[in-house]
Amino acid sequence: MSPRRSNTEAGRTRAAILARGVAVASVEGLEGLTIGRLASDLGLSKSGLLGHFGSKESLQLAVVDTAAEIFFRETSDHGVGAAPGLPRLRAMCESWISHLEREVFPGGCFFTAAASEYDDRDGPVRDAVAGLVGLWERDLRLHVRLAVEAGDLPVETDPDQMVFELVGQMLALNHTLRLHRDPAGPARARHAMNRLLHHPHRTPTP
Repeated sequence: MSPRRSNTEAGRTRAAILARGVAVASVEGLEGLTIGRLASDLGLSKSGLLGHFGSKESLQLAVVDTAAEIFFRETSDHGVGAAPGLPRLRAMCESWISHLEREVFPGGCFFTAAASEYDDRDGPVRDAVAGLVGLWERDLRLHVRLAVEAGDLPVETDPDQMVFELVGQMLALNHTLRLHRDPAGPARARHAMNRLLHHPHRTPTP
């Protein structure tokens, strides 16, 4: 086998491991990721799978990074065509709702589950989850500020409070969809989002 083909096969195997890892972790948590479990699911040897990551923690970190790539592709990337500020913020939030509605991750919001699992722990996995959540919230905060500067949100809007409330809405949506299995959740989330991202003294642009 040529080195190029070998590298291609290794890349495909690694991608398959990570895709399965994201699906398992989404439902069962990052602690549910074991070398033996994934090897069995994918028909690989434990040693062969371990050779791609070296340790369970390295596997967990790679799965978190893969989940982040999926999340940002489903949310931030969908907003790129919208103007910065309120249009981009609305597009990002709509995509945020949509990815939960469409069950992009089989267990609901990957990062809500990971945060609940690791929020009271220390270590690289917690740091990675917290860092990625912080990056998303930073992007939301940026577009809140731009919306205020453009006059699309009231001048007294507190970006930190706005992001806090948007995150709360999405946590409630995830709870409604996963625990209560209520299909009305996305409509309620959109209603809450539209009410929050509204300037009471400005006529919306058609």
